[in-house]
Amino acid sequence: MGTLRYSINVTVDGCCHHEALSANADMHRHAAENFDQADALLFGRVIYQMMEEAWRLPTSGEPPEWMEPWMVPFARTIDAKKKYVVSNTLTDVDWNSELVRGDLATEVRRLKRESERGLLTGGVTLPLALAELDLIDEYEFVVHPRIVGHGPTPFGGLSQYIDLEPVGREEFASGAVALRFRPRR
Repeated sequence: MGTLRYSINVTVDGCCHHEALSANADMHRHAAENFDQADALLFGRVIYQMMEEAWRLPTSGEPPEWMEPWMVPFARTIDAKKKYVVSNTLTDVDWNSELVRGDLATEVRRLKRESERGLLTGGVTLPLALAELDLIDEYEFVVHPRIVGHGPTPFGGLSQYIDLEPVGREEFASGAVALRFRPRR
């Protein structure tokens, strides 16, 4: 049975809005490595649509002109990866994707059982629901050395504490630090 891992980029003050963070080669490499470690990605509608708009490659398979060379491996990785999309409003998806309907806990447990290397998720709304259901097996916070003073934060409104134990750490040249934790169960 695979695990469900969560990864998100945040500023020191907890903001996870993508426009508050600066993109660089290390962060894209790290994200592509995270994707490679999972059988599939599990997205809510908002993250799915945002990622598809930004990273879906043209049918030619060639990256668009705006894309920096260090972004291309990330784009190729996410473009090819199987994606599950949790949504009650979308009627269909493509981009190597499948809609997840029904009871969230039941469906995510099924996907975990069917997976060998597990699933990777990110974002805010879906991970909050997954955390409430105690379905996340590992949390990764990539903390960027920036204070922005505004913006969304992960797990706002969580109904109870989740105690974590550290299981890994990686430092990047940019000063960002990836901190990995498992829930204490």
